[in-house]
Amino acid sequence: MKRSILTFFGLIICLNIAIAQQPISETEKIAITAKIWGFLKYYHPNVAAGKFNWDEELFNLLPSVKIATTKEDLSIVYIEWIEGLGQVKHCKKCQSESNYDYFEKNFNLSWIRSTKLFTSELSKKLIFIEQNRMQGKKYYVYADKNIGGIKISNEVYKDFDWTNENLRLLTLFRYWNIIEYFFPYKYQTDIEWNEVLNQMIPKFSNPKTELDFHLAMLELIVNIDDSHAGLYTGQISQFFGKYWIPTSFEIIDNKAIITGFYNEDLARKDDLKIGDIITKVDNHTIESIFNNKQKYINGSNRPRKIYNSFYAIFNGSTDSISIEFIRNNHTHTKLISRYLYEDLLLPKKTNKGSFKILEDNIGYVNMGVLSVKDVSKVMEALKETKAIVFDIRNYPQGTLYSVANYITSGKKHFYKAIYPDLNYPGKFIWRNGTTCGNRGKLKYKGKVALLVNEKSQSHAEFSIMCLQTGDNVITIGSQTSGADGNTSVIEMTGGAKTLMTGIGIFYPDETETQRRGIKIDVVVKRTIQGIQEGKDEVLERAIELVKM
Repeated sequence: MKRSILTFFGLIICLNIAIAQQPISETEKIAITAKIWGFLKYYHPNVAAGKFNWDEELFNLLPSVKIATTKEDLSIVYIEWIEGLGQVKHCKKCQSESNYDYFEKNFNLSWIRSTKLFTSELSKKLIFIEQNRMQGKKYYVYADKNIGGIKISNEVYKDFDWTNENLRLLTLFRYWNIIEYFFPYKYQTDIEWNEVLNQMIPKFSNPKTELDFHLAMLELIVNIDDSHAGLYTGQISQFFGKYWIPTSFEIIDNKAIITGFYNEDLARKDDLKIGDIITKVDNHTIESIFNNKQKYINGSNRPRKIYNSFYAIFNGSTDSISIEFIRNNHTHTKLISRYLYEDLLLPKKTNKGSFKILEDNIGYVNMGVLSVKDVSKVMEALKETKAIVFDIRNYPQGTLYSVANYITSGKKHFYKAIYPDLNYPGKFIWRNGTTCGNRGKLKYKGKVALLVNEKSQSHAEFSIMCLQTGDNVITIGSQTSGADGNTSVIEMTGGAKTLMTGIGIFYPDETETQRRGIKIDVVVKRTIQGIQEGKDEVLERAIELVKM
């Protein structure tokens, strides 16, 4: 019996030894290095204070990481590195109970306890650093008091060379960790953020060309699923092509319908007309083109991605393109011209006025044109109307509070927000938002309709939330962009800049707005027939509703 028990425990010990000695893949080693490097950058008191050249520390570490073959070997590399960073003192403040109301859906440091990749000694060191993390002023990140998000500091890297693997990995490591600790909506990404790191490592490690490297950066950024997040470089511009067709279009039911002209004279040369339904480009369906390039098209949700795909569908590197289109129920194929953007001779937009009175004494206000100084004048002109339609399928000019004073009686909270806690990276702090509305009597007593669609983004969505506090308000249209909240700028290692939504915006009941968009009472979408008939179906539905 004793022999059997000893044999059993012997097998267990041998099994544990075998597991510990299993080789770790190159991707696993690079991924865990990225995580530890970023963790120490924002958590270790000496590193976060800027006492080390942290980029050079990474470059010096990577050769040892690459030759390590087992968990034991790799843990020794990290332990020796961490011990060389100096003593971490006990942090009384870190141990005390926080008074903050934390939002913790983004917070996940469970990986530092991994038994697959770390020895217990290494895990204990990382846990101790978490428990005694950097407090106070940071070297690499600070709070942007103007917008509530973060600003990245001391990240400039001169003489960037894309052929240098260390610099490419640095680009990936920097961006991935900024999102890991300071992006309020990391928990919402379609692909789990750890998996994004695993998928992108081979693309940053072994790009065949400079274009491959730029597309890897773009794909990485698109993976945060944020309409604010894009990347534009010369290489990326060349990839999509600098030649444009002279028309605007909307994609409905996987078809591109011409809705207007950048240059009507050039469009007329190729007999392009509003309402033409383009089904194929160079013998590829609109749907297949979108699906093929979707990983390079930013957007919080599908409607916004489709809206943002304008450059991916028709742009190219040649001055002509073949299209298949439907007109009057007949299918045609022809070659049309494309032009450099500057050669389209786009006319300057003229201000057509911020408001008008429609039939049946219904007011209409274009919120993309209305200025704060004109709000009182416009509302005075519309005070006797039975209803006002506020069109927010655009980017408003900061008029939300001024307009709300007319349509909302009483001060009302219209949002809550989460802000990054720089003293505990990865955690966010709930804060109540401001109020909008008038403390006095309702100034405008008619009905109010808000028009929205995928063009309603960021400040537009925030404005809609404020105006939705109105006493007699209805919101009509289709899913908005789902990128609510101020932006934070991120500069990539090579100098190209991108954005992310920097603070999290929610309704007072904590309903999410990111990716979902704002709440809509009546869903109305544009149709191909409506475009061909010159109708604004969303506006027509709004008028119909306020008449009822």
